[in-house]
Amino acid sequence: MSTLQERLSAYSADALGGIRRGIEKEGLRVLPTGGLALTPHPLALGSALTHPLITTDYSESQLELITGAHRGVQQCLDELTEVHQFVHHTLRDHGGELLWASSMPCGLPTDETIPLARYGSSNVGRAKSVYRMGLGHRYGRRMQTISGIHYNWSMPGVDSEQYFALIRNFRRHAFVLLYLFGASPALCPCFVEGREHRLEAMPGGCALYLPHATSLRMGRLGYQSDAQATLAVSYNGLTGYANSLHEALTKPYPAYETVGIRNPGGDYNQLGTSLLQIENEFYGTIRPKRTVRTGERPLHALRERGVEYVEVRLMDLDPFVPVGITAPTMRLLDVFLLHCLLCDSPPDTPEEIAELKHNQHLTAERGREPGLQLKRNGQSIALSTWGDEVLAACEPLAAALDATHSTADYTAAVRDARALMATPERTPSARVLYEIVRHHDHSFEHFARQQSEKARDALLALPWTPEQRARHLAMAVESIVAQKAIEAADTLPFEAWRERYMSVKELG
Repeated sequence: MSTLQERLSAYSADALGGIRRGIEKEGLRVLPTGGLALTPHPLALGSALTHPLITTDYSESQLELITGAHRGVQQCLDELTEVHQFVHHTLRDHGGELLWASSMPCGLPTDETIPLARYGSSNVGRAKSVYRMGLGHRYGRRMQTISGIHYNWSMPGVDSEQYFALIRNFRRHAFVLLYLFGASPALCPCFVEGREHRLEAMPGGCALYLPHATSLRMGRLGYQSDAQATLAVSYNGLTGYANSLHEALTKPYPAYETVGIRNPGGDYNQLGTSLLQIENEFYGTIRPKRTVRTGERPLHALRERGVEYVEVRLMDLDPFVPVGITAPTMRLLDVFLLHCLLCDSPPDTPEEIAELKHNQHLTAERGREPGLQLKRNGQSIALSTWGDEVLAACEPLAAALDATHSTADYTAAVRDARALMATPERTPSARVLYEIVRHHDHSFEHFARQQSEKARDALLALPWTPEQRARHLAMAVESIVAQKAIEAADTLPFEAWRERYMSVKELG
């Protein structure tokens, strides 16, 4: 602990006060009846290609709402709330669609009916759609409809080597966040139709679940890939990480070569035939990130300018709050990430990487099981014991953040998390199962639809000024103009553009 405090003292109050966080929050547009909305991205929301705050993720039906990077937790949450308000006012005025409150999807149509996101006729817009077509061929479209919250985090004075040390520790301790904030222990049976699974059916067959699951989204049924399981990505430094990704982005993968880049009719199946089409296809609980310049590949940006921030990717939507995340959760994430940054972080090994994957799947599927044992350095340790050790070590860091911000909120967030570690029945995942069983006749869809309606009603009830409305409408119009400008400026045929963008030299 003394070493931790010494490292903390090396950072000034300005550095601690300079922590910035931003949120990317995904959510499906659904019909009032609970089925997936198959309508195009509403034009009133602007261009999904160029709008800074509102875009789509995998599907045309899957919104992604984005905040800027904020020094204050509440400011970040306020912006996220306002964007949600605009979306809900727009959806209400255009057919009454809902924003799905759960990470696991609503009632889904057949796989091929799930609409891919569209971004217009520009080369960059077409590439985004072709990439999504490739994801559908590789993993199926249903898997891509899972939604979550990405938490982007940075701190002044942290270099690439330190960010990779943070990432290694985050991966070691990610089970804590899955236990505390996992909220997807059940799902609609349509999600696993035709797939093997080990889920149990609730009476009536309207929900599948695991009794002690925390986050099925982060387990074997979620963002998983047999092909990517062959990737041995190390996080021991930027060079090794970049080289691992470089190979996955350039080495042909036989199964994807069979799919081909184009079908016999000339339409595109995918951007390329390597293990990864582009960098974003690599799944992980956390990523090193760098803002890219126009037309630049993310790997090139990382190699040239280093890590700028980290993107935490394992957070489920909290279905009990209107925007999917709370201020206390964000503060706990801040403390947790600071702990990951300041603690000893030895290099990872293939043996440890295998342990971490084992721990993630175990926590996702059985995290609330009494006495559950995880693996640490080849030895068994109770999840609750290890989790409390991590949170206890976070307490002085919370106190330091409280002193910086003249508050007691960070200490309260850690205190509440420690209490939750000892009472699994109070976790979001346990509450979801309780609600489905006790108040929704064992129906996942009924529970999630009601939570979606509550979120909509709460957000529509908030003050919404003409100035706010005008500002967001103006942003929507500006984004459409910006998309048209990009389309007008294109000179290369798409295939020539694709070949250049996908070339090895573009990776740096």
